[in-house]
Amino acid sequence: MRTIRRSGEHEIEIRKSRFLCALARVGTEEEAREFVRERRRLHHEARHHCSAFVLGDDGRIQKSSDDGEPAGTAGVPMLEVLRRNEVTNAVAVVSRYFGGVLLGAGGLVRAYGGAVSAALDELGLVERRPMRVVRTTVDHAAAGRLENDLRSAGHRVADVDYRDVVRIRVHVPESDVDEFRAWLAETTGGAAAVELGEVVHAEVG
Repeated sequence: MRTIRRSGEHEIEIRKSRFLCALARVGTEEEAREFVRERRRLHHEARHHCSAFVLGDDGRIQKSSDDGEPAGTAGVPMLEVLRRNEVTNAVAVVSRYFGGVLLGAGGLVRAYGGAVSAALDELGLVERRPMRVVRTTVDHAAAGRLENDLRSAGHRVADVDYRDVVRIRVHVPESDVDEFRAWLAETTGGAAAVELGEVVHAEVG
């Protein structure tokens, strides 16, 4: 799955109607619905505020709304664009300023889907992959070098916690855990303790 690289908006114009698509990262249905309400307040003069959102690490939660447009001509095409791009944890809202020219059902489907596609192209996407959290503990004398070695080798350092000892949290692809443990043992001469944690979905790229 993927998600949007950043929140933002992008506008297209079709036969004098303006289609303003806003995309935002969200983690819950309430956050998605609040974003829709916020766009409605911000663009209260727009005739329609059609929306679609996908949530969950597997993209299981999917909802859409035509907001007064003919059934199936707005929310569903918007949702289909999100699904086709494997986007999750994101909401799309297209506010339409009517330009006086009727587009017909097919025209609306292309316009609303096209508005979301154009916004995704403009704002960008990042991949989300399942990662195993690996916690390693070293003494202060070795911490700086290990952190540098980790980053130089391309490993994803999530955070570094300096206390009595230094705890470093690394996100490792599930298939690479054994190879990472071997690399860590060799790099530190066996001095680094390793603890496997939970699986999280982390952004890559």
